[in-house]
Amino acid sequence: MTTQTPPGHQDAQGPAGALAPFRYPDFRRLWGATLMSNFGGLVQAVGAAWLMTQLTDSATLIALVQASNTLPVMLLAIASGALADIFDRKTLLMSALVFMTVVSLALAVVAWTGGLTPWLLLGFTFLLGAGQAVYNPPWQASMGDLVARRDLPAAVSLNSVGFNLMRSVGPAAGGIIVATLGAAAAFVVNAVSYLPLLGAMSRWKPQLAPRVTSPEPFMAAMGAGLRYVALSPNLVRVMARGALFGFAAIAVLALLPLVAKSHPQGGSLLFGGLLGCYGVGAIAGALLNPRIRARMDNEHVVRMAFAGFAMAALVLGLTESVWLHAAAMLPAGAAWVLALSLFNVTVQLSTPRWVVARALALYQTATFGGMAAGAWVWGAVAGAQGLDVALTAAGVVLLGGAAIGLWLRAPEFGTVDLDPVNRFREPALMLDLRGRSGPIMVMVDYRIDQADVPEFLRLMQERRAIRRRDGARNWALLRDLEHPGHWSESYHIATWDEYVRHNLRRTKTDAEVTVALRALHRGEGDPVVHRMIERHSVGPQDDVPLMGKLEIP
Repeated sequence: MTTQTPPGHQDAQGPAGALAPFRYPDFRRLWGATLMSNFGGLVQAVGAAWLMTQLTDSATLIALVQASNTLPVMLLAIASGALADIFDRKTLLMSALVFMTVVSLALAVVAWTGGLTPWLLLGFTFLLGAGQAVYNPPWQASMGDLVARRDLPAAVSLNSVGFNLMRSVGPAAGGIIVATLGAAAAFVVNAVSYLPLLGAMSRWKPQLAPRVTSPEPFMAAMGAGLRYVALSPNLVRVMARGALFGFAAIAVLALLPLVAKSHPQGGSLLFGGLLGCYGVGAIAGALLNPRIRARMDNEHVVRMAFAGFAMAALVLGLTESVWLHAAAMLPAGAAWVLALSLFNVTVQLSTPRWVVARALALYQTATFGGMAAGAWVWGAVAGAQGLDVALTAAGVVLLGGAAIGLWLRAPEFGTVDLDPVNRFREPALMLDLRGRSGPIMVMVDYRIDQADVPEFLRLMQERRAIRRRDGARNWALLRDLEHPGHWSESYHIATWDEYVRHNLRRTKTDAEVTVALRALHRGEGDPVVHRMIERHSVGPQDDVPLMGKLEIP
């Protein structure tokens, strides 16, 4: 696994200012280039959404433009997250950017020649979404590589500010471009917008930590990410709320072209203007985000975001005034940023660096999967029951999402130290093992006084969760029948390389459990660790002893 450390990362403690990430030249350069890329992406989104209204009257197909953008994230983000935690993130990022540039140019050519059909447009949009799905996890995970840990929330918020700065002008500009030059010109703008980001990315020289083990196998890495998240209750709660928010809130964005078209004066300019109001609200939300988080806990911020977006959906569904619709998009934009930036930061600060890209990918899979499903569902409802019914129903679901917080609270972040403990030293082995040799069985012996057994068992419950989360299998706690004070913890690891990775994943918070267990140990020295390789039958060449170090009886 490759990890990267920004300058000053080791000193990252305490609060930081909202603009502190701009102290880092790489962040500053990439943030500026990302502005241009975001602008192009928003112009392209307006072009695709409005072009679909010209190609078909089907509410379902129009809503599927949003779904084709978000569905690839659900399908590909986990794989991208695993690749980002295994290999060089910069290479992955640049490959995704080149792919999206080529697809955008191809889309522009086909649109210019008049060959686009509704399904072909959805196909190109899906491919762009696929490129974004590959790009997002390593980019989000790179925030911790570009800035110090204390500046991470500010960096995530600045990314939201940058995106929504462009959202306040990009859709309006996209509407003008589509109205005057056509949708193909919008697609050309998107292709060109990737070039500054490619240039900035090529100048970035991330600091790579030396690799201790061989790269984690791809499927094993995906499994490790799934296992870590599944055994982390805080992450599961964040992803559940993110999926629900995405499912209900996407109704506003997916159906907004139909809202604009429903007005007598509606057109691509009105559509771009409504999205511009949404972007202005999002900028306000991003700028107010630090103050709001300072005054409210995470759960109340999430409830406010759900309620704010619900209000916008209800206004769009129950009123016909253009001005009320424009005003409703302001709180919708703010609510979007408040919710998604908080979810993003919570995942990043609740996950150690070795698995952060995979955790972010799973969060994006849940959230964007909710968006993809919501875009399809609300489009189908609008087609069958009408636009007003779909938006009103989405508003009711959002209000329900706020109420769910009474039982499924959003966790607070930053309460545990997830920096690696870095105390593990690979032991000197007397067998000539390869990295893939295994399975490995580990036993740790303890001597525990009877009076300390309740506390020992409590700590072992925590130890079991840590072991399983970090890759151990078949964990068991054994007690000697003849010597009840003798206890043994046992577990299995697939290979020796995986055992090394298992120990390197230990965080400083995890180490507190180890220290507490050692304090209960009444034997001489530290608890004794036995590392054994399992063999049901042994061939003459298996597990050859190192010459001069071990005699075979």
